[in-house]
Amino acid sequence: MRYAIREAERALDIGEVPVGCVIVHEGHIVGKAHNQRELLQDPTAHAEILAITQAAAYFKSWRLEKTALYVTLEPCPMCAGAIILARVPEVYFGAHDPKAGACGTLMNLLEDRRFNHQPTVTAGVLAGECGALLSDFFRSIRQQNK
Repeated sequence: MRYAIREAERALDIGEVPVGCVIVHEGHIVGKAHNQRELLQDPTAHAEILAITQAAAYFKSWRLEKTALYVTLEPCPMCAGAIILARVPEVYFGAHDPKAGACGTLMNLLEDRRFNHQPTVTAGVLAGECGALLSDFFRSIRQQNK
């Protein structure tokens, strides 16, 4: 998760919502990214989507079996769907997302038995650090808008 936090800090450095993600296979990072929605003007440029794309390119396969995904914020429905479709078996996230969390907060797509894949989910990993990055970012945005 520390590497995911580093990615979130990179997002912060360029004015993006500070969310970072890494995908690990056998102890090696095979995908890493941070939010780039503003930079790319792309609503799908979430950290998880970009990291999944990198990992798929690394494996030359859309199946990310035997990987673990670490992300600083609970995945939204779009990202949870991508995690399911990529067959990521393990998901670890930091802060819960009360506005878009799809891994237990608003809904729980990753544990929905109607899908053909259910990764294991571990919530709250370094939640304080992950949440503080987000809180500080949005606090500064609100102060700038005053």
